[in-house]
Amino acid sequence: MATTPPSPLPHLPLGELEGVDEATWLDVIQKMDEVYSKLVSDEVELEEKNAQLEQSQQFIFSLLSAMSDVLIACNQDGVIEETNAALCELVGQTEEALRGSPVLSLLADEQSVQRWRLAMYHSASREGTVVEINLRGADGQVVAVDLNCTPRHNSAGRQVGRVLVGRPLGELKRAYHQLREAHDALKLAQQQLLHSEKMASLGRLVAGVAHELNNPISFVLGNVHVLQRYGARLSSYLDALHQLELPPQVQSLRADLRIDRLLKDLPSLMEGTLEGAQRTTDIVNGLKRFSTAGHEEVTPVEINAVVERAILWVKKGTAPRFDIRWSRAEDCFVTGNAGQLLQVMMNLIQNAYDAANTERDQAPQLDISLQCDQSNVQLRFADNGPGISQEHLSRIFDPFFTTKSVGKGTGLGLSISYGIVEQHGGVLSVENLPQGGACFTLRLPLPAR
Repeated sequence: MATTPPSPLPHLPLGELEGVDEATWLDVIQKMDEVYSKLVSDEVELEEKNAQLEQSQQFIFSLLSAMSDVLIACNQDGVIEETNAALCELVGQTEEALRGSPVLSLLADEQSVQRWRLAMYHSASREGTVVEINLRGADGQVVAVDLNCTPRHNSAGRQVGRVLVGRPLGELKRAYHQLREAHDALKLAQQQLLHSEKMASLGRLVAGVAHELNNPISFVLGNVHVLQRYGARLSSYLDALHQLELPPQVQSLRADLRIDRLLKDLPSLMEGTLEGAQRTTDIVNGLKRFSTAGHEEVTPVEINAVVERAILWVKKGTAPRFDIRWSRAEDCFVTGNAGQLLQVMMNLIQNAYDAANTERDQAPQLDISLQCDQSNVQLRFADNGPGISQEHLSRIFDPFFTTKSVGKGTGLGLSISYGIVEQHGGVLSVENLPQGGACFTLRLPLPAR
């Protein structure tokens, strides 16, 4: 920094110089040096403060420019003193044009004017207030903005104006919608994670139970088959024996012991025992399928054919009068096991019949629809039953949970179906329809092309 040399000593008459001693002159020169040093120090400090001020101004300007929220700083009369790029972009005007113009010139309707004046009045006596006003956008459209109006004070603490910061409500609504979607997705993922963990834990349990049940069931089945053969032999022997002339005591004992009725009932008893053992075997096999991942062959499966076969088998079996509305769609192939997917379809159709058949005043009915897009196939099974109560909706896929009466359901069908769909990379869900009835939705991924 350039400095100005000290001014030369003033020219004094020789007579006057002779009256000043040398010590006085040295003291004068020293004082002048101190004054000069102070001036230089003050100038350096002033330049440093100017640099800091420029940095602060640049920092504030960068913040204002980077803000996505609109900013308006106005005086007590509502005249704009400062703004930012977000507001300029929103209203389509430059900062120079906005600076010095009233905030009222930006409002789009009289209602917003009244709200603005009320906010200015309240913010004068309170720390701050929130007002929703409509601004006139750059394209002439009305833009709703939620503004926070706060008093602005000077260094002496006196109120000199207002600061308004806000964001267009459209952006807030979009942000809230995205947050809501993210929250719903997180809840769904959490439910699926908990269900998967519960299924895995229970799978390990039922695998052991199924293994232990297999041995006694095998004994029962094997022994009943042997008893059937023995019973047939005994029946032949007794028939031949009864052809003879038996003593009266033997004939009386035959009547008292009801031997003839016993021989007549014995085959049906054997068949009932076999049927019960076979049902137990089916339950054990279901437990095995539930507890272990399937290793069956995976091939391309055409969904229309699986649905039609499931409809045919259910109607020929337990529901011949079931009104099923189904129209074949375009061929749609997924990668999976045809037998497992057929099991899922039959289970959903049979459950729909059981639910709709409880409504005595109308015939059971089921609507099946198929939609296939670029990445997924979706099947909807909508029945006309009473629907599922809210307290049961979250448990409908739990193992051993059933809403059927005792003896009519094991509670494994939907759990097994849910596991099969998961193994195929899909999702099985349920909801109640507004018009009544329940709707199961099955989504399966299409193979990558």
